[in-house]
Amino acid sequence: MQGLFRPTFVDCFHRATHAPRRLRDPVQTFADERSLIVSEAAAIRASFRAEDSYTRHNNIAKLLYIQMLGYPAQWGQIECLKLVASPRFADKRLGYLGIMLLLDESQEVLTLVTNSLKNDMNHSNMYAVGLALCTFANIASEEMARDLCNEVEKLLGSSNTYIRKKAALCALRVVRKVPELHDHFIEKTKALLNDRNHGVLLSGITLAIEMCQQAEECLQEFRPMLPLLVRHLKSLVSTGYSPEHDVSGITDPFLQVKIIRMLRLLGRNDAQASEQMNDILAQVATNTDSSKNVGNSILYEAVLAVLDIEADSGLRVMAINILGKFLSNRDNNIRYVALHTLNKVVSMDTNAVQRHRNIVLDCLRDGDISIRRRALELSYALINESNVQVMIRELLAFLEVADNEFKLGMTTQICLAAERLAPNKRWHIDTVLRVLKLAGDYVREEILSAFIRLVCHTPELQSYTVSKLYLALKADVSQESLTLGAVWLIGEFSTVLMEQGVHDGDQVKPVTDVEIIDLLETVLHTPYANAVSRQFVLTAITKISSRPRTTEPTRQRIASILESYETSTDLEIQQRAVEFASLFAQTGIRAGVLEEMPPPEVKSTVVGVVSENKPVGPTAPAKDSTLVDLMGDETTIVSPGGAGSNAPQANEELLSQIFGGSNSTTAPATGQAAKGKQSINDILGLFDSSSSSGGAPAAAPSPLAGLAGLATAPQPTAPARQAPAAAPAASKPAGYVAYDKNSLKISLNPQVSAQRPGVVLITARFEVTGSDAAQGVNFQAAVPKTQQLQMQPMSSADVQPGKAETQMMRIVAPPGAAIRLRLRIGFTIAGQAIQDQVDFSGFPAGLTGSAS
Repeated sequence: MQGLFRPTFVDCFHRATHAPRRLRDPVQTFADERSLIVSEAAAIRASFRAEDSYTRHNNIAKLLYIQMLGYPAQWGQIECLKLVASPRFADKRLGYLGIMLLLDESQEVLTLVTNSLKNDMNHSNMYAVGLALCTFANIASEEMARDLCNEVEKLLGSSNTYIRKKAALCALRVVRKVPELHDHFIEKTKALLNDRNHGVLLSGITLAIEMCQQAEECLQEFRPMLPLLVRHLKSLVSTGYSPEHDVSGITDPFLQVKIIRMLRLLGRNDAQASEQMNDILAQVATNTDSSKNVGNSILYEAVLAVLDIEADSGLRVMAINILGKFLSNRDNNIRYVALHTLNKVVSMDTNAVQRHRNIVLDCLRDGDISIRRRALELSYALINESNVQVMIRELLAFLEVADNEFKLGMTTQICLAAERLAPNKRWHIDTVLRVLKLAGDYVREEILSAFIRLVCHTPELQSYTVSKLYLALKADVSQESLTLGAVWLIGEFSTVLMEQGVHDGDQVKPVTDVEIIDLLETVLHTPYANAVSRQFVLTAITKISSRPRTTEPTRQRIASILESYETSTDLEIQQRAVEFASLFAQTGIRAGVLEEMPPPEVKSTVVGVVSENKPVGPTAPAKDSTLVDLMGDETTIVSPGGAGSNAPQANEELLSQIFGGSNSTTAPATGQAAKGKQSINDILGLFDSSSSSGGAPAAAPSPLAGLAGLATAPQPTAPARQAPAAAPAASKPAGYVAYDKNSLKISLNPQVSAQRPGVVLITARFEVTGSDAAQGVNFQAAVPKTQQLQMQPMSSADVQPGKAETQMMRIVAPPGAAIRLRLRIGFTIAGQAIQDQVDFSGFPAGLTGSAS
């Protein structure tokens, strides 16, 4: 780097200041440069102190160059003000340049500039007026905007097009800084829209767009100007070659884009206005040359306008087809924009977007990672019942070569699509198996749990599935989710595997218990094994030991494997091994404990897997569902008049279901029920736990954790309480409106359970009451110090009209305490940022129960 730009620095410094060259040798190091800057800055300060007006111009020029190089030069601000006061135009020009470079709207010195700007706005020289307007448009603060608003308004009516254009941009700065001042400029802006000068017209439309975005009433003011705007656009589209405004063969594309953007604002949610602009938008879409980037910019703006206004269906299809053409463009930016826009409009007209499905799938192989990401998001949205097999096949092919950052989302989306839209269960199982083979390390636990439940609820395919998993595990033990799922299902259905063998192509190969234990022992000792997989293996081989086709030598081998892990350094593995070894000694109850489990209950998961009965289309939440709250406790939420999906069970009831006892609490304890009850007492005695008919309620374990820890001993707890005969239904009060301003309504729906006083689950519901979407909603809540609050993420930060979004909150308060919330809401609507704060205490007394 030494010497690359140092001579240039000295030469430019000399030329910029017209001063005698002080250094004859080129600057060689950064230290030399800093030394030169320091010495020159000291000389400039001395000149300023001497009040030498003859050299002030040159010194300011030097100072600005020093500032452009990154060195501090703010100490010359006052000298710039002195130059602005000079009658010479050259001094004014340099002074205003210095003000724009050295000042910003947060500095107090800016207040001294206001008077100079006001004087120059009334100057007889149009170029001096232009300097003042340019400076104002760059650095005006809110206070300066209020002070000079009238001057800007007066200049908007100037007869000079040069001044009108710059005044319009100053008015734009005023409207952005002080939105309530837009009334000053409405009439003058209407006059600007009639101007023949393209520069003035462009500035006027930009100002009108800003005012329409700031205030809804401005839209009504400018809607009568719609025919005029249509005429302007039609003139630009039909005009031949104009050398003054031609850009790559297109007449003034910047003005065309601005007019189309204005039309888009005026036509939104207005069918009559949209009808007036349909023809001209269709003309723009068909006549604009798309071979160059200039034409593509106009086409893209036209597409956005068509998709935003109340256009007819044919025009919408044309707009989507234009986006489809963009996908074939060589420019990555154009393809990215097309994919991003199609993601937004796919819900409007899915069939039109489906026509470009093959091009979207081709984008999955693009070299640009951002294009692959957008194409992947669009591919998810295009999956439906008719094309699910084709789309999943393409996604699986991409999963094989996808970046690791894509795999977790892909496995989830593929499995959810298979869950909802699978034509049959075998295809569903094959799809999940393929996912486990390709990206087993990137599969969510909930997806694996749903797969296990699916297999358990599909007895006709258990042999096929276990056979496939057995072969897959033999081929690859590096995929964690594949290992966990295969080990659990092989351990559970080893009898099926040994009876029916392995289906390898058209052949059926027998499998012995020795081969199964060999495979599971390989998993134990593989470098990819972790504590969880080892726990699963120990549980699986213990289950296999009780199966009828397992030989005695294999049982002895299993016992020796368990014994080897009784001294494991991992406490969980050691405990599991010790418990299973103790269970081996209890020959009377071992078969009952280790028999095949009943199919796990069907329940919703946090990623939206609803049930094995796959609904087609979007997944709707069940009316009665078990929600897993943020503390990890399972809370039963009951709809009015309905019972909870998971009623609390005592230990005895849960174990009696596992070991074949009676499910009914009223059935006599005779026959099989008495046998099951005896097995329960033996199990509880084995792990030093007393059996009682009224045990403490036991929550059902999670699908994976509970399956891995089937025989884990229950920890000693406080004396059990008598379980109620029938759990009272949870109450669900109506929603309470907490916020209803600025076109956004937030209602809070509390849900409580009589069995858990002090715990309140609140669903916040967000709805838009106007016609504009609320974007970037940020909802925060606070509670008193005596209460605890936890919040889940919002379902979507953008709330569309006619659609509600939700967010879950959980509050733990002392029983009898009143729930009080301080809510802070931030969002953007119609281009305006809203920040608000409210206090809410509208919940009824006694919501948290009564104090004991």
